[in-house]
This record gives sequence, C-alpha cells and structure tokens, in this order.
Amino acid sequence: MPIVTWDHVHLRSPDPEATAKWLRDILGGEIVQGPGRIDVKLGGANVFIAPVAPGDGVNAPPVTPYQGLDHFGLTVKDIDAVAAEIKAKGVEFTREPTTIRPGVRICFIRGPQGISIELLERDKKYA
Repeated sequence: MPIVTWDHVHLRSPDPEATAKWLRDILGGEIVQGPGRIDVKLGGANVFIAPVAPGDGVNAPPVTPYQGLDHFGLTVKDIDAVAAEIKAKGVEFTREPTTIRPGVRICFIRGPQGISIELLERDKKYA
C-alpha cells in the first residue's frame, strides 16, 4: 500500500478574500497571499482558494448535503510507482502523472462518488 500524507484542500469561491478571512477568523487559519489565489494554512494543511468569476465554466455550488468536493491533494513518494500500483488496481486517472513545474509532479484520480484526488510529489529530481 502507498504511504500518503495530506498536502492541501482546494476550494473555489466567488469571494476568496471573504472565504480566507472566515477560515482565519473562525478556525484560526493563517492567510498567505499567493499569485492568482489566496492560501490559508489551517491545521497543518494548506487550503488553496481559487477565484470563481461569471462565465468561467465553474458550476454553481450544490445544495447541501451533497457528495464530493473539488479535490484534495495527498503527498506521496515515488509518484510514478504509486500511480502504476493503483492503476493496476483499476483506479481511473483523470490526469496522468505529469511535471507541472520544476520540482512538482502530479496526477489526478477519481475516487468514490466522483471525488477528484490529486497525488503529488515535490522533489528536485523533477526540475
């Protein structure tokens, strides 16, 4: 079995600043401004908050309760070996392993109820 650890939760919001402030004010998160989004460090994990603008193709939020979320990310070691292992078990990949920027390699898999899960490895060997 692969060993995984939490990396981040990714939210989409029409008002990222208000969402970040709520996470700070209500749950004690630390707001970290990033290019194109606001991040919040919360409980040892990162919460990425991407903006949603009219006409950008993002669906309206579902009525609660509902199943699923945008995605959550898990850090792994040796992402290609992990991907091969879980692919052999029949897991559906929505994005094959790819290096998205120097030092970061990711893939996306579909979990139960259609949940999108990102696996990632941060390593200088992907520079």
